[in-house]
Amino acid sequence: MDLTDRQKALLKAIVEEYAENAQAVGSEVIERKYNLGVSPATIRIEMVKLTELGYLKQPHTSAGRVPTSLGMRLYIQELMKEKQLSVTAEVSIKENLWQNRAKHQLLLKEAVRNLASRCDMLGLAIDDEGELYYAGAANILDWPEFYDIDVARFVLSLFDEFPRLQEIISKAQGADPIHILFGDELGFENLRPTSFVFARYTASPDKTGVIGVIGPSRMNFPLILPYVKYVRDLVTQALGGF
Repeated sequence: MDLTDRQKALLKAIVEEYAENAQAVGSEVIERKYNLGVSPATIRIEMVKLTELGYLKQPHTSAGRVPTSLGMRLYIQELMKEKQLSVTAEVSIKENLWQNRAKHQLLLKEAVRNLASRCDMLGLAIDDEGELYYAGAANILDWPEFYDIDVARFVLSLFDEFPRLQEIISKAQGADPIHILFGDELGFENLRPTSFVFARYTASPDKTGVIGVIGPSRMNFPLILPYVKYVRDLVTQALGGF
């Protein structure tokens, strides 16, 4: 079923409010902060419809709603506008990577370090030899989703349980240049509040891999996606030159 323009505007507002505050979103907040031009009663009715359609869900302890992975995917595919990276950020990242472009391992270490710091997420890469690179593990501990020690432990344990991490990465199917996996689609209870964003790089037939970030399911996708794409493109260019 296609959503109405009003339902799409409401879903967009809920996703962006939830991404900012990590709290279930009520109709009063939407009416006060977002100029949708409808009453709180109408907003509530539409929120119920979006819940019935699977785009929103209602946490047990709240009258508000949060987006489901279905709602997040619709937002990413149709409703959000990717941000333009600043020239300063692009130049800085390229300088950091380019000085290591002749050294495969150092290049990937620098790539994940830059992704982690720019996105405030956990950055990771896996090369064609199955070598794992990661940085920014402490970053995720700043997000409320990872205050749950079981969630944080499970994510950090992925770097010791490499087959499990490979199993998760392999769930991304298709030829999309960038892949987004939501935790509630992955079959692990302790990954439910998380998401994985990564892109595949292919510098040559024997220089391939994935690079991306791990963070909360409500990460700032309009900014995260361009960063992942940009760093992937730089890695592809750098490795392709040698």
